[in-house]
Amino acid sequence: MRWRRQRGRLEVWYATISDPETGIGLWIHNELVSPTVADEPPYLHGWAVLFRTGTDPILERFGPVPMEPESGSSVDEVDVIPVTSGMVIESGQLQGKLERLSWDLTLREGDSAKTLFTFPSWAWSKELLPGAQVVPVASTAVGGTIHLDGNSLKLSEMARGNIAHIYSHSNSKKWGWLHAELGGGDVLEIVAATPTRPGLSSLPPFTLVQLRLGGVDWPSDPMAAALIFRTSLELPTWSVRGTLGRWRIRAEITIPSKESIAVPYKDPDGSSATCTNCELSDANILLERRISLFGWETYHQWTLQGTAHAEIGTRP
Repeated sequence: MRWRRQRGRLEVWYATISDPETGIGLWIHNELVSPTVADEPPYLHGWAVLFRTGTDPILERFGPVPMEPESGSSVDEVDVIPVTSGMVIESGQLQGKLERLSWDLTLREGDSAKTLFTFPSWAWSKELLPGAQVVPVASTAVGGTIHLDGNSLKLSEMARGNIAHIYSHSNSKKWGWLHAELGGGDVLEIVAATPTRPGLSSLPPFTLVQLRLGGVDWPSDPMAAALIFRTSLELPTWSVRGTLGRWRIRAEITIPSKESIAVPYKDPDGSSATCTNCELSDANILLERRISLFGWETYHQWTLQGTAHAEIGTRP
């Protein structure tokens, strides 16, 4: 946990899962909000969303509940997020129980020893930017059962997911996010955002890309490389493209309107934002390698149908 009782902070833990065999997706979102106004208490809240192919998503919320240190601890000893509404993300387990939805899931494997730093590691550790995101579990097989209204939905052996962590001052003015499982533990993570801060809010989206292939992350410096990517943030389809050295990447992401859900957010200062999310999105990703001054060859190409995790955030 990064929060140390500062005002005007937002901390998020989330897990996203998709199962191509059953057509099931799951989004578990835990959020701590520390309001800017001094007399408004910090609070925890969140939600879980069940996605199923061809049907409307089912959203259930929990909280808000006051965020207070455990009895006898000081304000500097808040280290882990308290368990609220039975929701737990720890020790390789994802467990939770809401009114209609519950889940008991196990992370079967993961690259947790090597965190995927969508933002550079210094941006996360030093907190020098308005916000940053990391993916401590970049890709893992997920097993277990989701329950809806007492009915069991068992995940197949094809189900995969990730766990990520965000710490920031607020949500962005506009943003896009992609988590794409490419097979064999390879992943593509994209965070594109326009900040809300004066002087920055009129700029094009600042796009951070991390492609993990065979355990190697590219680009080596996502912050420096962000300047070369061009991003269009629209619904239902948004895109990212860029050329760095002898490599060129293009990603086109489609968020299906029927199977997506719009969720309202609140910043620490009380302003609002809306996120359109779907864990059953589509993505076409092309990685090319330069073979001559004007020639390119396809190095890898991936087509994800109903297994990409994606969202677009807007104001309000």
